[in-house]
Amino acid sequence: MMDHGLLLYAALWLSFALGHSVLASVGGRRWLARLAGRGDRLLYNVIALVHLALVLGLGGMWLGGRAAFAFPWPLDILRGAAIVAGIAILLIAGRSYDPARFFGLAQLRAGAPEQVLPAEALVTSGLNGLVRHPLYLGLLLLVWGDVQAPFTLATAFFATLYVLIGIRFEERKLRRLYGASYEAYRAAVPMLIPRRAGWRQTGK
Repeated sequence: MMDHGLLLYAALWLSFALGHSVLASVGGRRWLARLAGRGDRLLYNVIALVHLALVLGLGGMWLGGRAAFAFPWPLDILRGAAIVAGIAILLIAGRSYDPARFFGLAQLRAGAPEQVLPAEALVTSGLNGLVRHPLYLGLLLLVWGDVQAPFTLATAFFATLYVLIGIRFEERKLRRLYGASYEAYRAAVPMLIPRRAGWRQTGK
């Protein structure tokens, strides 16, 4: 039997992915800059946050009342470890980025929209020397560790699809910004799963 709640939740995630991609495109950035000027990045974040809250809220209404899974205790321990690791990675990896610029406050202070400001330096040290996208790795560990019932399982699945597809678009932008430097970094360091060879190449 078709699960209408799951299909509706999938449609919401698709709307979020499409909306986020459109606003992150060159045309979307220009539209945000015309609309909000130096507040373009802040508006981008607000729209994304409200949209995601709507997706999760409605998804919780449609799927949240279903029975929780009965996991064996070793799996519960593994889930807890994934949550702790995910939070730790997010906190450590976040230190490599400018939070003021990420949230849009730096643009407000500079009096210029995001696309006018110079690109941030390419970070290849720390956790970025182990994987190219440590923030996404931390997020995935967090959402999969939080799987307890159909709603959180669907959320982890759709979030993973969104991240894997989003990384492809993000890396196109990074290749345009950093050229050969990013190509060399991309060739040396894995996307999400660490390997020692990648660490040696960027750490030498």
